[in-house]
Amino acid sequence: MKILAIDTSNHPLTIALVEGGRLLATTTYNMVKNHSIYVMPTIDQLMKQVHWQPADLDRVVVAQGPGSYTGVRIAVTTAKVLADTIDCELVGVSSLAVLAANVPPISDQLVVPFFDARRGNVYAGGYQWQGGKLVEQFADTHVAMSQLVTQLADQEKSVVMVGQLTRKIKQHFDSNFPGNVQLLSPGYAVPAAYQLALLGQDQQPIENIDSFVPHYLLLTEAEVEWKKQHPHAPHRNYVQEV
Repeated sequence: MKILAIDTSNHPLTIALVEGGRLLATTTYNMVKNHSIYVMPTIDQLMKQVHWQPADLDRVVVAQGPGSYTGVRIAVTTAKVLADTIDCELVGVSSLAVLAANVPPISDQLVVPFFDARRGNVYAGGYQWQGGKLVEQFADTHVAMSQLVTQLADQEKSVVMVGQLTRKIKQHFDSNFPGNVQLLSPGYAVPAAYQLALLGQDQQPIENIDSFVPHYLLLTEAEVEWKKQHPHAPHRNYVQEV
């Protein structure tokens, strides 16, 4: 199976081409702010390096979120258009799971990836390696960093957290971790599109590409403002409609 994996859900941009579980080519930028400028040229460059044509792709795997609203939207839109245009499979994977996959598989260890979600909050999820596969232990969520760490202190198993402890998080969190919680070094906090491809290669593809939307976890600012102005309007998925 020939896979194109795309993740622009946060500050890093990472793209990989994988065949039969083997990494053929990959590029990661960790200083790019405008992913929309670089994502397609990077895909094109990698495809040329391995002598693939777009029609050769069997599957596109994309980091579906959570993360930056704009970043997630860029990757999801790119993946949807490619999959629909060349008629190949599309799979979405949690952006947090991609980060968790950087941690070596150790039994009885809870892996908690997190991203800065502003105002002292984070997007976080709980994962564990079981039988060589990364298994969700608690669903991706939006939570205050201080509250998350307090909850993790009650875990009987050891916990490793993987993510960037940004200046904005530190403004609301004293950086004190309980004895059972370890924050891994920043090197683990850079997502790898190769891991994304491996996570997505065995998942069932999306049946209806048109209905595939980013997994933001929170309403966009535009939706929040609209709901304030229309408090009695019925709930609708405006992201999907757009």
